[in-house]
Amino acid sequence: MGQSGRSRHQKRARAQAQLRNLEAYAAQPHSFVFTRGRAGRSVQQLSLDVRRVMEPLTATRLQVRKKNSLKDCVAVAGPLGVTHFLILSRTDSSVYLKLMRLPGGPTLTFQINKYTLVRDVVSSLRRHRMHEQQFNHPPLLVLNSFGPQGMHIKLMATMFQNLFPSINVHTVNLNTIKRCLLINYNPDSQELDFRHYSIKVVPVGASRGMKKLLQEKFPNMSRLQDISELLATGAGLSESEVEPDGEHNITELPQAVAGRGNMQAQQSAIRLTEIGPRMTLQLIKIQEGVGTGNVLFHSFVHKTEEELQAILAAKEEKLRLKAQRQNQQAENLERKRELREAHKRKSLAGMKRARAGADGDSDAEDPGPPPEAVGASQVEEEEDDAEYFRQAVGEEPDEDMFPRVAKRTRQGVPPGRKRGGKVRGPGSGRGQGRSWRPPKPKGRSQGVKTKLGPRAARQDLGRPSRRGT
Repeated sequence: MGQSGRSRHQKRARAQAQLRNLEAYAAQPHSFVFTRGRAGRSVQQLSLDVRRVMEPLTATRLQVRKKNSLKDCVAVAGPLGVTHFLILSRTDSSVYLKLMRLPGGPTLTFQINKYTLVRDVVSSLRRHRMHEQQFNHPPLLVLNSFGPQGMHIKLMATMFQNLFPSINVHTVNLNTIKRCLLINYNPDSQELDFRHYSIKVVPVGASRGMKKLLQEKFPNMSRLQDISELLATGAGLSESEVEPDGEHNITELPQAVAGRGNMQAQQSAIRLTEIGPRMTLQLIKIQEGVGTGNVLFHSFVHKTEEELQAILAAKEEKLRLKAQRQNQQAENLERKRELREAHKRKSLAGMKRARAGADGDSDAEDPGPPPEAVGASQVEEEEDDAEYFRQAVGEEPDEDMFPRVAKRTRQGVPPGRKRGGKVRGPGSGRGQGRSWRPPKPKGRSQGVKTKLGPRAARQDLGRPSRRGT
């Protein structure tokens, strides 16, 4: 395998350039253009046309569903670096455009008095000029008549300027400027004219025939005797191909521009072709925040100082109640958490006690607690069982069978003697029924040949023997 064509330094320089480009792109303003509510087909198309104007620093394929709220859009806009929202909506009376600055506002609401879609503007032109390469770079913003009429006018101008990246006139590349966005303010009617143009630069000082030769489409010279006829007189060209140029659009180029004949330090004419959309806007109000907040300016409603103070007091009361509810919810959550922790500690303690009781068992027999710690009823029951075993089997029971009786015998208390001095017979203890059977002894006694149950033993004791008869 051969080495790649680029050296290590070239690869590093390319990576650094790409990183700088990404940082510069992230620093530029980005926007979302969408509609809210039942906008209708025309307003939907108008939003797509406005999105076309904002390219390439906008979400071209953005889809906002009805169930998505404004908070959802704000939450998505933060990680994506979106700085502006352009929201179009329609009511029964008019169409509105909201321009929002993220994340803290302000919000400008415009009423769209008149608008024309791109398809209508292009269809009205005799020759339109629109291609995809024009939308690879943001348009050039031109603001007209935004003078010192008021603070709301300055705020409007600042909001429109922040929609697009700033331009350094000393370092800008003229080949990147293919479109122009004009926003003109009319102080008399207080309306804004929104216009979108395509920019074309052509050389001046040449005849119509020479300009035709410089174009991509070569003219038909079948009727000419010599090419000089085309260069000198422009024969065979229609009058519609002649475009008027004058002092209003002729300038000297500071750098070469893509196009045939546009050389540096040469005069060229700048021609604008409207590509739409058109809008006539009127400012309605300015609010703090994103969609909600204090109204800083309103074109139709003017409130007194007392009304403003009342509105502020009501808003403060609303915020106070909201904070109170939040504190109450926080206290309830803390109380529930403490209850869960207490229940958890109690459950763990019970589990530890149960585990300790289970771990105490072993293979060795437990002699049990002392008789003083055991109830009198349990000791009496074991003594009754031991006494019955002696009478039925005829020998002493093992110590493992009745550990409490054996321990009490070792301490000096005679078997069968209770605290009250009463000796009970077999089967008289609590819990002993008539169907009780003594356990099997380990060895058969010599004096006992058969095993008799309690009932048989009683019958044999009261029945005379038949052997002697």
